Amino acid sequence: MVGGVPGTPGRDVFMMKPQRLLLAKPRGFCAGVERAIGVVNMALELYGAPVYVRKEIVHNKHVIEELAEKGAIFVEELNEVPEGAVVIFSAHGVAPDVRANATAKNLKVIDATCPLVTKVHLEAIRFARDDRSIILVGHAGHDEIVGTMGEVPENIFLVGNSAEAEKVEVPDPERVAVTTQTTLGVDDTREIIDVLRRRFPKIVAPSTDDICYATQNRQDSVKELARDAQLVLVIGSDNSSNSRRLREVAEILGAEAHLIEDAGEIDPAWLEGVECVAITAGASAPEYLVQEVVNYFRKLGVTDVQEVETVVEQVTFTPPPELAHEVARRGLPLHPSFKPDPQSEVHPLKIL
Repeated sequence: MVGGVPGTPGRDVFMMKPQRLLLAKPRGFCAGVERAIGVVNMALELYGAPVYVRKEIVHNKHVIEELAEKGAIFVEELNEVPEGAVVIFSAHGVAPDVRANATAKNLKVIDATCPLVTKVHLEAIRFARDDRSIILVGHAGHDEIVGTMGEVPENIFLVGNSAEAEKVEVPDPERVAVTTQTTLGVDDTREIIDVLRRRFPKIVAPSTDDICYATQNRQDSVKELARDAQLVLVIGSDNSSNSRRLREVAEILGAEAHLIEDAGEIDPAWLEGVECVAITAGASAPEYLVQEVVNYFRKLGVTDVQEVETVVEQVTFTPPPELAHEVARRGLPLHPSFKPDPQSEVHPLKIL
């Protein structure tokens, strides 16, 4: 039996309802996702539908469906985009050959790549220019990894775990650099980096960590909540790397954990004997999905709902230059996604 919202839970569910609900904060959208979604909405307002988006703009089914309803058309490759059309690159970034293909088709490109991903691309290029082999820590096939490796494919060696780090071979062990997929947390990479430092004592890393602040913050928050909760529900899509990792982090700490797209995927059997439930959301999951899950538990009679804030996030990103210039040319206001709180740390793409 699977529960739904706003459906009414069965009688047996009421007999085993949890007593407490803990909400992770921070949770859900990060600045890069806010920016990417804002880019699509802004492009639709400026140019009208259809606007083409290469790959999923972010890894969340609900977000994709909502943007598609507004007129965004999601494609896997540029050969599906008509010549001269508007195309948006996803938050995960693209390789140079994709940019070249867009130019050849005379496409109007809007780049929604997360600035933190762009930073990794630029680091890879810099290391390659220094004649270094680059060991990239990440998941094979992930959109971000494909884009990063495409920058300097002859210089990059991908490792996904410690065993691969033990085996990777490079042309010159004295000239090695390391960088990571942004959606991995510090704990995900620590053991791998330790192996690489042992094998290549002169290995160099970027001046600052490549780990996305949002990835780490959400993992730290789950660690805090999993100490009190018997059950952790992570809202996010299965193809979201950071969402899957949130579930794994909770399980490592001994909590039962499930990754769900929305409240409709909650199985009442999970609640048997559970006193406290923790809820978080991956960086691509919208807040309204969290509130639907909260409402699911309120319908069960749970009144003790606490938000546990572990860190305050104050990061926003400016829009891509191509959009900012078009808005200025037309004398239009920016989309609300790009109007940060006065306390936010605003990061234009050019400084990353």
